[in-house]
Amino acid sequence: MLWLVLALFLFIFQILTILVGEFRHPSKAMAWMFILFVFPIIGFVMYYFLAKEYTQRKKVKRGRMRNMTDIRYLGKKHRPASDYDPGFDEERLNGWRHEPRLFSLLGNIPGSLITRSNEVTVLTNAAAAYPSMLEAMEQAKSHIHFEFYTIRNDGIGKQFHELLVRKARDGVQVRCIFDGIGSYQLDNRFIDELKKAGAEVYIFLPAVFAFFDKRANYRNHRKILVIDGTTGFLGGINIGDEYLGGNPQLGFWRDTHMRLDGDAVYSLQQTFLNDWFFVSGQRLADSELFPEHDGSGSKPVQIISSGPDAHWDAILEMYFGAIAAANKRVFITTPYFIPDPSIMMALKTAAISGVDVRIIYPQKPDSRVVNYASLSFLEELMQAGVRFYAYQKGFIHAKVIVIDELLASVGTANMDMRSFFNNFELNAVLFDKETIHRLENDFLQDLKECTEMKLEEFEKRSRWQKGKEVIARLLSPLF
Repeated sequence: MLWLVLALFLFIFQILTILVGEFRHPSKAMAWMFILFVFPIIGFVMYYFLAKEYTQRKKVKRGRMRNMTDIRYLGKKHRPASDYDPGFDEERLNGWRHEPRLFSLLGNIPGSLITRSNEVTVLTNAAAAYPSMLEAMEQAKSHIHFEFYTIRNDGIGKQFHELLVRKARDGVQVRCIFDGIGSYQLDNRFIDELKKAGAEVYIFLPAVFAFFDKRANYRNHRKILVIDGTTGFLGGINIGDEYLGGNPQLGFWRDTHMRLDGDAVYSLQQTFLNDWFFVSGQRLADSELFPEHDGSGSKPVQIISSGPDAHWDAILEMYFGAIAAANKRVFITTPYFIPDPSIMMALKTAAISGVDVRIIYPQKPDSRVVNYASLSFLEELMQAGVRFYAYQKGFIHAKVIVIDELLASVGTANMDMRSFFNNFELNAVLFDKETIHRLENDFLQDLKECTEMKLEEFEKRSRWQKGKEVIARLLSPLF
């Protein structure tokens, strides 16, 4: 009898621990309690090591805040102040007069300036992105900052590796950050050759270290390339042959990346240096990292970073605010669709209000469980008028959202709860009509490779299918 009482006490203790730990995220609490009921004790051990709320050391927080102060000073030293300014004329920042609440939200995101003087180049697919990145790296004179979730030692990976090694030997300061989970297959020789050439390389939360530090669930999903502080790249593309269609199971890989030249590169640099401080302990704020540039561009751009170390869920809030402000259209491309309740409500409200809401997702997923979870949200949204399109040509990995002619966003964040709450992410918000139209045209072109999911057909799926969706949805906050 005593052992039953002890077992019950232990079980209640585990439940209370999860409820207290996840009080800000009820859906995550439900997911972990489901695991606990299915796998008693084991589920709690998993929770202890994988789900601890991410909290940074005070040293890291102070370092990041100090870095931000220095970088803002250097940016203002070389360029006019570039934070949010209602004095932007409507052609350059169209819509701010009509959506003051949205632009007030964007302008008040901490550490995220709306910069004025930029050139923006949309790079559709790796076949366009890789040559542009390699060419820019070839021109580097001062430094190359190279941060990716995944880099592989394959054909294209070797091309980047060889160029980084050569530039380091030529005296260019090369700094690299690779995620400990995303790049776990990267062999030591790949990294050792970079270090021998003079490059500095750090792994962001190596898998074993992160596990015992109870932060294995928090990954650096950012893709950042900064060359000489004046040219930068970000988007959905990592470094690997699969992005060129080299994965026989997924086939053609559809993605979106972009090149930035101008003030916004200061913000990319700032994000990289904050991550560099985290992995290396080095606080870098040399003026050569923020050089003057000709300022010939005229496109407003805002760089928004988010992560579990921040007080704001900045990218989630940007997405929500933008969808809520839509009057005509919301076009979303995402490889993983696991929205939190606020995004669900924003999408439903927009569609019911007559906004043209369309979402492209992959017909051929790279994860069956995640796909089942995604499908579990479709019926409710389709009933509200949201239209879903399954991409047929291959695997679509782009993370793009277009809102009217108001703004567009390209970056690393998927439309899922992992990106919103667990991962370190980075998006560019774009305000000029030329770039918005380009991304809208890409979306419409992708629609030609899609099959629309019809509600009446979707409702006919089997009970077995619906059962798998229910289980996957219960677990979806953890994906």
